[in-house]
Amino acid sequence: MGQLKVNQNLVTADNAAQLVKICPFGAISYDGKTLDISSACKMCKMCVRKGPAGVVEFVEEEKATVDKSLWRGVCVYVDHAGEKIHRVTYELIGKAKKLAAVTGHPVYALIIGKDAAKGAKTLLRYGVDKIFVYDDDALEDFRVEPYTTIFCDFIDQIKPSSILVGATNLGRQLAPRVAARCRAGLTADCTVLEMKENTDLVQIRPAFGGNIMAQIVSPDHRPQFCTVRYKVFSEPKPNDTESGEIVNMTVKPEFLQSGVEILSKTVKPKDVDISEADVIVAVGRGAKGAATLAQAKELADLLGGVIACTRPLVEENVFDAKHQIGLSGRTVKPKFIITLGISGAVQFAAGMKSSDCIVAINTDKSAPIFDVAHYGIVGDLTKILPTLIEKIKEAQNV
Repeated sequence: MGQLKVNQNLVTADNAAQLVKICPFGAISYDGKTLDISSACKMCKMCVRKGPAGVVEFVEEEKATVDKSLWRGVCVYVDHAGEKIHRVTYELIGKAKKLAAVTGHPVYALIIGKDAAKGAKTLLRYGVDKIFVYDDDALEDFRVEPYTTIFCDFIDQIKPSSILVGATNLGRQLAPRVAARCRAGLTADCTVLEMKENTDLVQIRPAFGGNIMAQIVSPDHRPQFCTVRYKVFSEPKPNDTESGEIVNMTVKPEFLQSGVEILSKTVKPKDVDISEADVIVAVGRGAKGAATLAQAKELADLLGGVIACTRPLVEENVFDAKHQIGLSGRTVKPKFIITLGISGAVQFAAGMKSSDCIVAINTDKSAPIFDVAHYGIVGDLTKILPTLIEKIKEAQNV
């Protein structure tokens, strides 16, 4: 990037009028003494190329440089509640090992909390080289200020090149604050991660409503931050033996300073989580009639699964947002998913295309959902669903 510089000593009434006329965005003004360029400027540089020579010039900004050799390792933040580690952590560790293999760097894990060391031991079976533990009774409850300070202390001491954080409720709060404090960028909800040999992390995510896949690289800054949703990557199998090292870090009193005081806690009742389901029946606008929805629910019950939906049905208050699949909903990876009356827009497909088996039913044989489905049925749901339910009941009674 750069900026436009006005050499006021060269400005005259005549060339100022010329520059005002040249600017297609009306960003240049002259008050008789000073030529000014406002925020309406789109940096088209027309004033530089077509304007009076030397009056306005484009000055390149000096790029920040970083010694990449000082930054080593791919780190995964361990999202946990007590000793229970969120499954997205294991998925990210599996991906981190593949990324680190490109550069020969180690794989790190960072865990913060009360009794964090107990949870850290579980990770030794997943091939992490070093697990850094910040364990303190005051860290029992998540408060973003101390967690951010501790995270930054880890970065200052260890200097990991790349940091992967699960896009959970906690991760979405923590990662942006840490990245901002480190003056680094953050790519949210990545769907693909690739590593270059020079340790640049290629972070790929849907953009413009899922119409394009943006590739984001931070070649001049370290560390590199990204968040990844649950079920985007595959969870590796644990090893039979433990390996790696647990490193206990010091929690200094100043790390625990916070303007937040937790007065009480209420345990939230466990709700349906479609991300965890092995079987899903997903309905779209083509299946929103009351009778069809009732049959879809019956089908889900028969298959031992849960019901999910597309965004339009959430917007019409047919379903709660927690049932939505897609870029603005949940990412799912069930063993079996059947879609009813769903056209298969990019936004929806991005949230379920990694499912083991996809069956699509739609009246339109050209619907995009058939591009990602393993099996497709073209036909009327009102005729297909009752027959399907009847056949499943017959098979279950055998």
